[in-house]
Amino acid sequence: MADEEVILTREGMAQLEQELEELKSVKRREIAARIKLAISYGDLKENSEYHAAKDDQAFMETRIAVLEKMLTRAKVTDASSIDLSRVHVGCTVVLNDVELAETMTYRIVGPAEADVFDNKISYESPLGTALMDKKVGEIIRVAAPDGLIEYELLEIRAIG
Repeated sequence: MADEEVILTREGMAQLEQELEELKSVKRREIAARIKLAISYGDLKENSEYHAAKDDQAFMETRIAVLEKMLTRAKVTDASSIDLSRVHVGCTVVLNDVELAETMTYRIVGPAEADVFDNKISYESPLGTALMDKKVGEIIRVAAPDGLIEYELLEIRAIG
C-alpha cells in the first residue's frame, strides 16, 4: 500500500475515521494506564503485564499509522454518480450460483473495508475482479480451489 489510492465507500471512510479516533483518544489512555500499573509492580525484566501492555501499545501505534496513511490516500466513491448498468466499486450485486442455484448478495468495496462475514468483497478479490464492469445477465466464472464456479449476475444496485 505504498503510495496508491485507497478506494472507500462513505460508510467505510466513516468507520476508519471512527476507529482512528477510538484508538487515539480511548485506547491510548487505557494502554498508558496498564503500563503505569505494570510498572508499579516493579522488576520490568520479568513483568509479563508490562511486556503485554507494551506489545499492545506497539500494535496500536502501528494500526494508527496505517489508518492515518490510508485516510490521507482515500478516494471516496460517490454512490449517487455510479453507473448501475455495470459493476463498479460502491455497488451491490445479486448473484446466482449456477451449480447450486443459490442467490447471494455482495457489496463491492475497496480492500480496506472488505469483510466477507458482512458480505463486503474487495474489487481486488477473485470474485470482485471477475465482476468488475460486468452487466446484468452475464455469467461470471471464478477459479476456486474446488474448480471453476459460475455465477449469473442478476442485479446491480446502489449500496444502501
